[in-house]
Amino acid sequence: MGNTHNKMIRNKYAFRGVNCALLTAIAVTGCSLLVPQNLKAQTGAIKTLKSDSLNKVNQLKEVQINRVKVTRRQTSSTPLQILSGAELQRLNSLSVADAVRFFSGVQLKDYGGIGGLKTINVRSMGTNHTAVFYDGVQLGNAQNGQVDLGKFSLDNIEEIELYNGQKSTVFQSAKGFASGSSLYLNAKQPVFEKGQHDHLTATFKTGSFGLINPSVRWQRKVSDKVYGSFSTEYKKANGKYKFHDTNGAYDTTLVRKNGDIETMRIEGGLYGKLPDSSEWSAKVYFYNDEQGLPGAIVNNVYDFTQRLWNRNFFVQGNYKKEAGRYNLMASAKYANDYSRYLDPTIVKDDGLTNNIYKQQEFYLTLSNRYKINSLWDVVLSTDYQRNTLDANLYRFPYPTRQTVLIAVATEIRLNRLNIQANLLGTLVNDEVEQYYSAGNKSEFTPTVMTSWQPFSSKEFRLRAFYKHIFRMPTFNDLYYTFIGSTFLKPEYTQQYDLGFTYIKVFENNWLSQISVQSDAYYNTVKDKIVAVPGANLFRWSMQNLGRVEIKGLDVNAQSVWKITDKLRANAGLTYTYQQALNVTNVNLNYMHQIPYTPLHSGSVIGGLDWKNLSLNYSYIYTGERYDQSANIPANYVQPWYTHDIAFQYNKQLTSKNIRFSAEVNNLFNQSYAVITNFPIPGRSYRFTLSYSY
Repeated sequence: MGNTHNKMIRNKYAFRGVNCALLTAIAVTGCSLLVPQNLKAQTGAIKTLKSDSLNKVNQLKEVQINRVKVTRRQTSSTPLQILSGAELQRLNSLSVADAVRFFSGVQLKDYGGIGGLKTINVRSMGTNHTAVFYDGVQLGNAQNGQVDLGKFSLDNIEEIELYNGQKSTVFQSAKGFASGSSLYLNAKQPVFEKGQHDHLTATFKTGSFGLINPSVRWQRKVSDKVYGSFSTEYKKANGKYKFHDTNGAYDTTLVRKNGDIETMRIEGGLYGKLPDSSEWSAKVYFYNDEQGLPGAIVNNVYDFTQRLWNRNFFVQGNYKKEAGRYNLMASAKYANDYSRYLDPTIVKDDGLTNNIYKQQEFYLTLSNRYKINSLWDVVLSTDYQRNTLDANLYRFPYPTRQTVLIAVATEIRLNRLNIQANLLGTLVNDEVEQYYSAGNKSEFTPTVMTSWQPFSSKEFRLRAFYKHIFRMPTFNDLYYTFIGSTFLKPEYTQQYDLGFTYIKVFENNWLSQISVQSDAYYNTVKDKIVAVPGANLFRWSMQNLGRVEIKGLDVNAQSVWKITDKLRANAGLTYTYQQALNVTNVNLNYMHQIPYTPLHSGSVIGGLDWKNLSLNYSYIYTGERYDQSANIPANYVQPWYTHDIAFQYNKQLTSKNIRFSAEVNNLFNQSYAVITNFPIPGRSYRFTLSYSY
């Protein structure tokens, strides 16, 4: 795209009727950190055995849980990264977006502030190649293909999983096979011990940016076979923070404005078992917000008046049944999303720019697994999805997309070798009420994965996978007035990965556990969809222009230490090397690193637990980058790094627990921007008080 990237940001609000979500999507194209758990918290959560020696029981159960974690990560044929339970509490994280920063191979696109758009880019393939699942069902956005991870609080999240390639199981929905990488968000589900019927957790957070953030989670045992869960959260912040601005001749400190946000989240779920041992669940989710949109700091413009309203609602259900060698899994979902974008600075013939978008989605999936024998499984999964988009834009085509996915998969489990393979068929039909549609598209894409234990010792395993997949152009890519192009081709990616895992648990040793995993990978992206200027800078269009080759290496290491009976320590390290080059022969920027992709990045995490106290430290580093396609000094972006620290105090009172935490983020008050001209806050504070029984 040459020098077009910053030009597009600087003309961000020059387009008539352009909404923020589209602009951020087209302005920027395209570890495993398993933080060791607080072992004391683990054992306190799973006391189920009676013993004269409680300490001995707790020690045994600690080892058991660690080995379960070892099995999940070690036997996965694709790189798996997990954050769960107490691990999430230890991090200085308010939302899912804050937590995924600690995964290797991940770039978080952060447009600044507590309400700024935050999307994930895995291994430089682009945001739209990462599917986000909530309780097993994908979160869709047919309009621009992006999921804002800043909207998802950690208060009701039990576990976050990131798979490169796809989830390492053949028994899943066809959607699970249909993306370059997958992020799974798993909500907290009720778990009751004998004699328990209710769990209640009330949390209050406050701190910098005028943050007020109360939340409540209630879990109820309705009967021996039915559990219920209800969670609600309110968040309000003025979003104001100081930042530095310079033009090379002077440096001034200003206050970031129009970054306020007010949100409300409500979700409820029911979980049950039927007499035939089949399982079912149902979930209702509602999210509503209003926020300001702080724009790019260019041309001495610091005040912004653009506003955005979002309303997201979905209801989904799941059913699982096992009958001998046959397994059935089914899910259904209906989603209704509303967004409104107001820009008082752009006045049209009919008044201020006031764009309204309405999306609806209906989704149905059915997966069938048959166990031919103890070594061999076959799976057939079929998905149907229908998306519609309505907007009050001039000359809008009102598109409807119907997608059918059919996946045939198989898994062979030998003594030390696991092989998985699948073939995914994708059929897409686009229809519009007026003008022209993109028509029909069909593709067949394969995946092969393997995991091998080369030695008798189970601590070391090798893994490898090949995956060919593509992503369809979004509704904005195809149909946005004056910008979209119905002639766009899908983006095609090929992924190659080779890696290993080594995890060992020690008994009666200072070093309780050590784990190392590393992967070398090579990805290609063909027919990359980018925004390019037309006859003038006020008229852009979406085109297939590029080919990108990505070579990378991910390294992750973690350890758990038992210094004394009361003092525990943990440490984690991640490192990522990524060379993502534009290899489009006709491009002037041939063999240049693509925008916002650092060669080197990584993180360090450490923690100490002593009695009821915890101290946690984290460090994140992102190396030098370029904010445009041309790797020239004018486009150079300096490295940035940040230090965070947190203190926690837990007090157990019979069946009740009180937790207090104090966090300092960006401890040394570094000035930086993840995206050029969108400054990130300096030093900030957050305090949390939580009560549960």
